[in-house]
Amino acid sequence: MGYARAVTDRESLERLSAQNLHDRATRLAWRRLDVSFLWNLLSTIPEARAAGGDQDRSEMDILRPLALLNDLVDADRGELAEALRPLYIDYLAEHETAAMAEEAREAEGAADADEEDLDD
Repeated sequence: MGYARAVTDRESLERLSAQNLHDRATRLAWRRLDVSFLWNLLSTIPEARAAGGDQDRSEMDILRPLALLNDLVDADRGELAEALRPLYIDYLAEHETAAMAEEAREAEGAADADEEDLDD
């Protein structure tokens, strides 16, 4: 009591997929109207692409803002999503409340159930 603590456990966040982290972080940012996080995400994409070995695409992102916006759509998949994991984890650990985390877990469970229904 009387002190602040992170309500989202970093260890539990580390266990989530990059796509899941992306979805949770971007949904939270949109709900909070957190333009600074979204801008930070956009500005980090070229670096993340370069770190993942996609130097040509990274350079295109820097030169053409429209390509960067297209990458925002892809930021939940593949090597780009993996390179952005630390950004998502840091944001969620700092800003996601326990209630929001529970709501996200319930939504993930419902989405998993829907995928299983499609597989049947």
